[in-house]
Amino acid sequence: MTSPGAGAPFEDAGQPGGDAAHLDPELAAAVALARAAAEEEVEPGAEPETAEPVGAHVGVEAEGPHAATHFFESNYSGYVGWRWAVTVASVGPGEPVTVSEVVLLPGPDALTAPDWVPWSDRVQPGDLGAGDLLPTEPDDPRLVPGYTGGDDPAFDEVATELGLGRKRVLSLEGRLEAADRWHAGDFGPRSEIAKMAPATCGTCGFFLKIAGSMGAAFGVCANDVSPGDGRVVHVEFGCGAHSEVEVDTSSTVPVAEIVYDDTSVEYEPRNQ
Repeated sequence: MTSPGAGAPFEDAGQPGGDAAHLDPELAAAVALARAAAEEEVEPGAEPETAEPVGAHVGVEAEGPHAATHFFESNYSGYVGWRWAVTVASVGPGEPVTVSEVVLLPGPDALTAPDWVPWSDRVQPGDLGAGDLLPTEPDDPRLVPGYTGGDDPAFDEVATELGLGRKRVLSLEGRLEAADRWHAGDFGPRSEIAKMAPATCGTCGFFLKIAGSMGAAFGVCANDVSPGDGRVVHVEFGCGAHSEVEVDTSSTVPVAEIVYDDTSVEYEPRNQ
């Protein structure tokens, strides 16, 4: 015998579930027994005396040839849309009907908690504050052991020259993830400010190309008046602070080609 789980659907409540032929008439008729079991389950004092925690009967569902579950509306405060599910059973025709289980389950319109998301997936950029620690997993695919070289020759050369000997370095997957994130971010070529810029960062004198394979597409902005100052920017990003921007300083007021000077008056003698 089984009973409906917490995630069981209720769209067909009121209609026999499964094979309708397996719904024992004696079990289907045990509404009063099921209601009494649900009422016994109600915590004393949980609701006002005038309230009926167990509401109307809303359906019965077969759990097999010897079991069925009755559903009742719940009038518990804070459990709107939930239902009492009472599973009753019998070993055969003419045998006593007994109660197997009483649970409170969410209906199709019930307010339930969202699906659990691990903390590591809930952390967003900017959530890490001063003193916070966010360790990486030992098998993080974005990192590889330093002795493997990190499959980036440019970084390997620098690390060897300086003797850094880092324990782990970025893997190819880690670099690709970072590139996708930076490309789609606020300082990528698709941002609104980049679309309106007069030129791109790749042609700007304030653009500092980063080392390694990522340098083909990314660098750091060194212009203190740019919104990207100190940020990783895409070579196709741009802003109004481009080093080669030229501003038209001519007057915006139209001037006629013929100018009349009316500050002085010339007299012509009249012929007598």
